[in-house]
Amino acid sequence: MEADYSYDLVILGGGAASFAAITEASDRGLSTAMVNTGLPIGGTCVNVGCVPSKHLLAVAESASAPRDNPFDAVQYSDDEPTVDWATALDGTDALVERFRQTNYVDVADHFETDIYEGYGKLVDSVEQRSTSNRPQSSDDTTIEVVDGVDEGTRITGQKALVATGSSPWAPPIDGLDGLDYYTSETILEERDLPESIVIVGSGYIALEWGQILHRVGVDITILQRSERVLSGMEGQLGREMQRAFEAEGIEVVTGNDFQRVRPPATDSGAESVQSGAAVETAVDGTERTVTGDALFVATGVQPNSTGIGLKTVGIETNDDGTINVDEHLQTTNPNVYAAGDVIGEPQLETVAAKEGNHAVKNAYGSAEQRSAGRSSGQSPREDNEGVSIDYDAVPAVVFTDPEVAAVGTTELEYMDEHGTCSCRTVQMEDVPRAKAVKNTDGLVQVVKHHETDEIVGVHVVGPRAADTIMEATLAVKFGLTVDDIIDTVHPFPTFSEAFKHACQAFRRDTSTMSCCVE
Repeated sequence: MEADYSYDLVILGGGAASFAAITEASDRGLSTAMVNTGLPIGGTCVNVGCVPSKHLLAVAESASAPRDNPFDAVQYSDDEPTVDWATALDGTDALVERFRQTNYVDVADHFETDIYEGYGKLVDSVEQRSTSNRPQSSDDTTIEVVDGVDEGTRITGQKALVATGSSPWAPPIDGLDGLDYYTSETILEERDLPESIVIVGSGYIALEWGQILHRVGVDITILQRSERVLSGMEGQLGREMQRAFEAEGIEVVTGNDFQRVRPPATDSGAESVQSGAAVETAVDGTERTVTGDALFVATGVQPNSTGIGLKTVGIETNDDGTINVDEHLQTTNPNVYAAGDVIGEPQLETVAAKEGNHAVKNAYGSAEQRSAGRSSGQSPREDNEGVSIDYDAVPAVVFTDPEVAAVGTTELEYMDEHGTCSCRTVQMEDVPRAKAVKNTDGLVQVVKHHETDEIVGVHVVGPRAADTIMEATLAVKFGLTVDDIIDTVHPFPTFSEAFKHACQAFRRDTSTMSCCVE
């Protein structure tokens, strides 16, 4: 049955950007509705991303603890830990369900946001009967649910936000389309893991899942096209992580020129049986075939921008399918904003939330206009310059063991821009806390401006890097110098001292420094 409803703000998507948007909209007294397209409410992070992967990383860490014990005083029997993968996924599902309910469904209810389930798309705004008393304008934007539970429903808003997220992307490797393979989403449906898996890709998804699966007993081989893993980050980080993974027993092969993927043929009696996956590749000019019981494709994501009516309402996309937005997150349709993975990198949950928040601020004006809603009669940003995000000060984290974290400019980027680089690197094995707990894998590199001494980049591999990167993020965001960090007393002994030591390396020879030299 068809039904029409009208709101101040309508949203296509139900993830982090959408919920940040409805929170800001509620503060302004705006009526809101969203069409949850694709994944269950909450989007990628809660359903198939951050929450399940970090839970399973903790499961895997517990499984590997006896094997990695560095202390002679602690002894284990020869028995290896047993991991019931199906039970682990049951625990993940229960955790996701709790998060989805308390952090999304209950939040939407609190902010009185109407949620419509089904596949939604933007359609031409036409004069149509509405159940709301809010007058409609020819500039209003309409989302129609074309499939799903609420099929036939149309919701119209003064402004609209597109926050449809992204999905796993597979590269154009010959034969891949005809082969079943895992992604970061489908692996969560597999209750009976194979003995061996070949992973194509070496970004954060490939490394996190590679370590999870290896530590629960799967033989893992990681194949990467470029010359190092984590190719989008500072070079030292990728080299350190490859060393750590190989020391753990995970095979990592870089510099692949993929030829094709096929099921390997194995002899079983008189018959040939097709099972698993074989990746035909060339490394340094030498042809090689890598086989496994299954294939996992972890080569990145693509924006969910097709089939949602963007062209219908005059919204342009970029060559890679991401939605074209300005610095204020406004699309080429002035009444429609976009946020989250669908507009491109950095495709992070916290960034999506910040973008969703800023999109509403820019669409409806400054904080002084809160609760004014449509009655203000002002166009977007009429009363202010709008808000934007400093993406250079956004930290990136890989939750492997050791962890990887980075913010700001890399050494290579700085060299390309300035023709010189003032950089220092300290090894975790020289940090007192790391030595005390025998967890010394990793390093910290600091990149500073060669004239002002302001910190412009920090890159870390090591224990608790995901937590300690925030001090570095504040340094980059607010232009702190290396002396500002040196002059700040740090608790001893902590892993955060590694950042201070790297800053001290600009001023002294840290190899002859006692633990607490200031």
